[in-house]
Amino acid sequence: MVNLADEYGTDVEIYVKALTTTIHADTPTGAPAKLHDLLDRLGLERQEVRTAGPVYIWHVVPDHLGADEQKRLASRAIPVLLMAGYEVNCDPEVVDEAAFQQAVNEIRSDKPRPAAQYPALVASPSRPAPSRRTP
Repeated sequence: MVNLADEYGTDVEIYVKALTTTIHADTPTGAPAKLHDLLDRLGLERQEVRTAGPVYIWHVVPDHLGADEQKRLASRAIPVLLMAGYEVNCDPEVVDEAAFQQAVNEIRSDKPRPAAQYPALVASPSRPAPSRRTP
């Protein structure tokens, strides 16, 4: 099982899984619960596989959404994750630039938002974020 967040040293790797249309958000092995909770509140669905060794946890954009709405959801999550102090890397094919920019503008203006779309930002992660890398 490949975990891109482990491979690239980021807090969240957002990408389309090969040979599918599913948008994944990988987090590092042993990521803090508050990161998983934030991804849940942003509308991503938690997936989990328990093994005799580690527990593998990742998130996916709900597949009941249309392709454009999936990209918008993933794109709107990025600024919230960044503001919470997480290092995020996103495959360009996933980004909806307009949705990303709208989310940034809403954060900048501190415009009231529905709680389901924009939860209160959590404190910075406990470990320092490594320098940004791109795949």
